[in-house]
Amino acid sequence: MIRLEQVKLLESKVTTAIEYVRKVTEENSALKGKLGSYQKRIDELEVLIHQFKEEQSRIEDGILSALDRLNQFEDALEKTLSAGGAPSAGKALPEKDSPAKKKNGDSALPEEPEPQPEPAPSGEPKPSEELDIF
Repeated sequence: MIRLEQVKLLESKVTTAIEYVRKVTEENSALKGKLGSYQKRIDELEVLIHQFKEEQSRIEDGILSALDRLNQFEDALEKTLSAGGAPSAGKALPEKDSPAKKKNGDSALPEEPEPQPEPAPSGEPKPSEELDIF
C-alpha cells in the first residue's frame, strides 16, 4: 500500500522536477537570445573580414603597380645613362685659363687646383642631367 509519506515525497520530487525544468527552459531561452546576438556579431565580422580582404587585395595590386613603375623608371634610367655616354671617372677635363695667370704663363698667386666634379656613382644621374622617363 502507498502511504502518505510516499505521496508527499513524490509530490516534492515532482515539484523539484517542475522547478528544474522551468529553470532550464529560462536558461535555454537566454542562451538562444545570446546565440542570436553572437550570430549577428559573427555576420558583422564576416562582412568586415570580406572588406579587409578586398582592401588587402587592392593594396597588393597598388604595391605591385608601384614596383612595376619603379622597374620601368629604372629601365629608362639605365637606357638614358647608357645612351648618353656618361663620362667615366678617368677622363680628364680640359684646363681653363685661371684669371690669376699672367699672359706669359707666370702666376701672380700660387695655383690652387680647380675642384673637380665628383663622378656620379654608377646608376645615379648627374645633377645637371635631365631624365626623360615618359
